[in-house]
Amino acid sequence: MPTITYVQPDGTETVLDVQPTTSAMRAAVSAGVPGIVGECGGQAMCATCHVLVRPDFLDVLPPMGEDEDEMLECTSTPRDGARSRLGCQISCGTLDALVVDVPAGQV
Repeated sequence: MPTITYVQPDGTETVLDVQPTTSAMRAAVSAGVPGIVGECGGQAMCATCHVLVRPDFLDVLPPMGEDEDEMLECTSTPRDGARSRLGCQISCGTLDALVVDVPAGQV
């Protein structure tokens, strides 16, 4: 079963076992991970599930789509190059493990 580690700005970590069909946003919201809001429910329309993917994991993620790229220009915490992704667009399907940093603010 895939795992996702969410690292808060203060260094606190939450490690979740997730179903392969679950997105990083849905897993975080369901488990009450602080800092992941997911206002639009996973439609890539709000950027409140912004995460910063650790560099070691960038190559295992699918390419960013046009809608995601556009929404990342609207994040509360400034975009951080390729590390910035929307959690709703990260499917856990083929991942063994993923580590993401939760930005200091989402809204």
